[in-house]
Order: sequence, then structure tokens, then C-alpha cells
Amino acid sequence: MASFIPVSDASDFSFSNLPWGAVVWTDGTTHLATRLGGTVISLRALHQAGMFAGFAELQQDCFNAFIDRGPEAWSAVRRELQALYRAGSAWESSPLRAACEADCAAVANVLPVRIGDYTDFYASRQHATNVGMMFRDPANALLPNWLHLPVGYHGRASTVAVSGTDVVRPNGQRKGPNDPAPVFGPSVKLDFELEVGVVLRGGPTDGSWISVDQAESHIFGLVLFNDWSARDIQQWEYVPLGPFLAKNFASTMGAWIVPFEALEGARCAGAPQEDPSPLPYLQQDRRASHWDLTLEVAIVAADGRETVISTSNAKHLYWSFAQQIAHHSINGCVLRSGDLLASGTISGDEPGSYGSMLELTWNGSKPIRLHDGSERAFLEDGDTVALRGRTAQGPRIGFGDCLARILPAKPWQK
Repeated sequence: MASFIPVSDASDFSFSNLPWGAVVWTDGTTHLATRLGGTVISLRALHQAGMFAGFAELQQDCFNAFIDRGPEAWSAVRRELQALYRAGSAWESSPLRAACEADCAAVANVLPVRIGDYTDFYASRQHATNVGMMFRDPANALLPNWLHLPVGYHGRASTVAVSGTDVVRPNGQRKGPNDPAPVFGPSVKLDFELEVGVVLRGGPTDGSWISVDQAESHIFGLVLFNDWSARDIQQWEYVPLGPFLAKNFASTMGAWIVPFEALEGARCAGAPQEDPSPLPYLQQDRRASHWDLTLEVAIVAADGRETVISTSNAKHLYWSFAQQIAHHSINGCVLRSGDLLASGTISGDEPGSYGSMLELTWNGSKPIRLHDGSERAFLEDGDTVALRGRTAQGPRIGFGDCLARILPAKPWQK
């Protein structure tokens, strides 16, 4: 099915996509929206023009209430959009259309959901193994619990920002192995993390849980996510309670949430989980538990030149999103609509597929070279990091760039 709005084959925003987003519209108000190629379509304006009967939630400035409606409602709105914008539709010549559409350059993206809680997982076996080899005994790189449960921690929702928002280098304590005492100052090992997140529909509130077989019905959509990390601060502070200031200073979320339904054709098998097998509440048919999504990371230096430094794939995750949701809720934890779960760094088997500077440079010991000839052990002020993702096969369905520029640390004084 084709749209009457022309879309380049190279665009992430094909008619098969129709992502969920929110923008500051041309009148200065926030509109829920979708996108076709370079055209942003206001769902609020369409509703005001008489579309989407029964979906007043689309008049709001975030999707949380709409997410509460569940998969049938999400599908119904997508079907109506497809009917409106298909080639040959009467809507093409409607005088009401102009007020519902804008060029993407004329609007500014904002976060499309109100994130009440954010949880970061550690679901890539390759990434966990690399980190374990770097900082622990290589023969015992994975901790004893890692193959039995999806390891995660509760992040900080207040500092999740939409793509395009600058990131200020964090200050904090750090202590190198040869330092007699910790010092305070800007992080010198600032890093990105290549992740995919899921935006959730709420679950039970009575102490029960979401089963692994029902978990996917709670996924509103997938989104690119960069959980920035200050590795030097992290190394000093993380024992015994895990990440804190090294992670909570900033996270960047892509502007467009790709609908779960749109990615049905990108399903693929997950890695076998047989040695050991998960406990029964985490057992899942692995034949179509993952998504074949090509991912890449680029650094854009201050002179504007770009270097792609990593190419990976979401199928490298060991623990699926369904397993992450099931584990998160098995103790009765309440998940609410708009909550965000992130996969943790996604790394492949080869060095060029690692999802962080920590791995790509092996903790700074093997700097990477950019197009301008400069080298990076970790990220520098002025660098812009861009994450990208799209379906590896079939119609192109992508996420758009998830990017942020690094600004110098704020000077500290007593």
C-alpha cells in the first residue's frame, strides 16, 4: 500500500512505519503526531477535523492516556491513518489537509510520553562479557546470576531528554587505580551506550504480574535510546549498589516511537537459552522473540564531519523484551503507561559491532580514529553522537537519528 505523499526509499518514515511522536506545532502548542517522509502529521488537528472518533486522548500533549487504551486502540488509529493517506484517498484533495500537515523542519520534537519510571537492563551477553573481561577475571566474565535473570537497575526519568537536546559533561568523584585518594571534577571517560527501549502500557496493580506470554501486548513501541555513562565516575562509585551519578545525569531518547505493530515483519529468532534454561516464568519460544534491526553509531566532530564507529543489531540481545517485562513485574512491581525500559548496551561478536566507547577502545587503550585524523579514547566536548536504526530486511522502517551534542562541564565552586 502506497501513500499519496511521496516518500524516498531512503527515508526511515515509510508508509509502513507511521511512528508516534510529539511536536511543538506551528502555533506554539504541543501536538501528538506521526510522520511520512519529511511531512509531520498532527493527530490533534486530524481529530479536530473529525477523524479518530472516540479517541479524545489524541488531543493531549503526550500519549500516556492513549497508551492506556491498549493494542486494539493503537491498531484502530493506525488503520484510519492508512486509509486517510493511501493513494487515491479523498483526503488528498480535502481543504482541511493543510492545517494537519507541516514540514519536519517547521516543528520541534518533544518527548512523546510522560516517563514516570525508567529501568535500564544489561541484556546483551556480548557486552556483559566484554565488561567482565575488562574489569574481572576473563574466565569468569559473567557474574553467577547473569544467565538466570535479566539484570537491571532503576534509572532516573527526570533526565531523559528528547533527541537533539545537548548533554552537559558531568562532574563527580573519580579515583584511578594508582590514585591515593578520589578527586573531584569533570568526567574524563564520557561514553555513549547503544540501546533500544520499549515504551510500556501499564500492568496489574494488585501484586500480580505480566506473564512472558502476555508481555508483548504491553509494548506500545520501540525507540532508540542512549544511556550516557561516565565510566571513571562509575568505576569508583558502583560498588556495592550499582550505577548512580555516572548514569543519572543524562539519557537521550529518540523522538519517534516505532509502533510495535509496524515491526511484526522484522521478527527473528533469539539466541538459545539451554545451558542453563531460565526458570519457568522466563521461558519463552525463541523462534520469533527478537527483532532484526540494524543499528549504528556515528560521531560527528565539531567540524561537522561524521565517522560511523559501530554497526550492530538488536537481535544480539540475550534477554528479550518480553523476558525483561516479565522479570520486572514478577514481584508485583507496578508498571505504568509511559514507563520506559531500555535494553542496555547492545554489542555484537566483532569489535566493530560493540555498543560503547568502553568496548570499542577497550577502556581507552585502543583509540579509534575519526575522519579528520583525530583520535578518541572517550568522547570529547563538541562531539555529537548519533544513533540510528532500521529494519534489516523488507520495507524500510526506521527510528530517525537519536542524537545529542556534548557540552563542557559546568564549573564548580563552593
